[in-house]
Formats: sequence, C-alpha cells, structure tokens
Amino acid sequence: MSRDEVVGGLHAVEALLAHAPERIKRLQVAADSSDARLAGIVARARTLGISVEPLRRPRLDRAHEGLNHQGVVAFTLPRPRAGESELAGLVASGGDLFLALDGVTDPHNLGACLRSADAAGARAVIVPRDRSAALTPAAAKVASGAAETMPLVAVVNLARTLRELRDAGLWVVGLAGDVDAPLYRIDLTLPTVLVLGAEGEGLRRLTRENCDLLAAIPMAGSVGSLNVSVAAGVALFEAVRQRSATGVGT
Repeated sequence: MSRDEVVGGLHAVEALLAHAPERIKRLQVAADSSDARLAGIVARARTLGISVEPLRRPRLDRAHEGLNHQGVVAFTLPRPRAGESELAGLVASGGDLFLALDGVTDPHNLGACLRSADAAGARAVIVPRDRSAALTPAAAKVASGAAETMPLVAVVNLARTLRELRDAGLWVVGLAGDVDAPLYRIDLTLPTVLVLGAEGEGLRRLTRENCDLLAAIPMAGSVGSLNVSVAAGVALFEAVRQRSATGVGT
C-alpha cells in the first residue's frame, strides 16, 4: 500500500485544494494561528468534506520537523507519475517549451525548477526516472504550488527521449559552461527543449550528444557557474523574452 505524501505550506496546500482536492485525505493545521489565509484554507477544506485536525503549533512543528509548513500540512494520495506516453501527448497537443534536468538530485533545486517552468509557461519538466530528486515535501514546498500544475515526466532513458523529441521537431538546447556559444544568440522561438545538468558534473556524455547544440550563459563575475535552478530560470525566461519580442506564442 502506498504511503501518504506530505505537503506543507500555504501556497502549496492552496494549489492542492484548487487543482487536486481529490488527492487530499486530511489536513493538520495550527490551532492557535490567526492567519487569514490559513482560515481560508480550513474553510475551503471543510466545504469539500476534507477532515481538518487542529494541533497546537509546537506539536505540529515536532510532527513535521524540518518542513517549513507555515501552519498547514496536507496528507495526500501519491501524485500520479507522468511518463513517455503523457509527454508524447503534450508534444502532440502543441507543447513548444520543455525543461529537461539531467541528474539533478537536490529536491530544493527540483522544486525551484518546477516553479520557474510553471512561471515561464513550459509544458513539462522531464527527468530521468532513476537519476533525479523525488518530489519530496521539501521540493513541493519550494515549488510553491507548481508541483500540482507542472507535469513532472519521469523517463526511462533521457538521451533516448531527447532523440525522440528531436525527431518530433523540437530544438534541443543543452546548457554547458565549457562552450563558447552564448545562450542569448540562440533562437529559442522555435519549439525548444532546454536541457540542464547537475551542478559540478553537468550534462552526461550521451545527453550532450543528443542535443542539437550546446550554449552557455555568459558569466561576467568571478563565479564560474550558477545554481542549476537559477540557470533554468535564466534560460526559460530568455525563451520567454525572445518569444515576446517576436510575437511567437502571444
């Protein structure tokens, strides 16, 4: 039997109530809170027939140590995992901006990437099934609601998936710090998959080989690289900027 997933934080739980209330089994809330948003969450949950358990804040903190829950925790059914067939459907329905993460194992980075992808209007975030951070409570909290709205597609073989996306007509652009081509000179108005690797290791060899080209984010200071979630945000919104300037997707 699958264990309940735990989601904490005002925005994350609000997103659950808005987009997937059927997954919520029960809530725990801080009984001594006067937060108006929390009161709204409680009222909405009760309207939907979701059980709400008030707990004093110290007890809630002890029960969920390490989770910045902001006074509310949801116990949910596991989120359905998307796979290759769902990705093919997103491409077929006109998806033209995707983010792929190669070996990003930090849940906070995964959550931040989901949030940036959602904000930029990407259709999905693609990760390898066996070499990626899981959508933990920490990741869901950092995603700030995007964990419920942004498809997270886990694929068996990322290199093969990128090859299939190229065959479907998408432009696969990998980010790497050891190349000279600046990202800002790459045409991102085309249907695009942006591919980023883990900090330090970067893109794996087969991943690099299945990109149409590699580009770098120009670095003007003394640091040599950006956090992967920051780099993802830069790349995604460069695509947004180019598309806005040319009227693509507007």
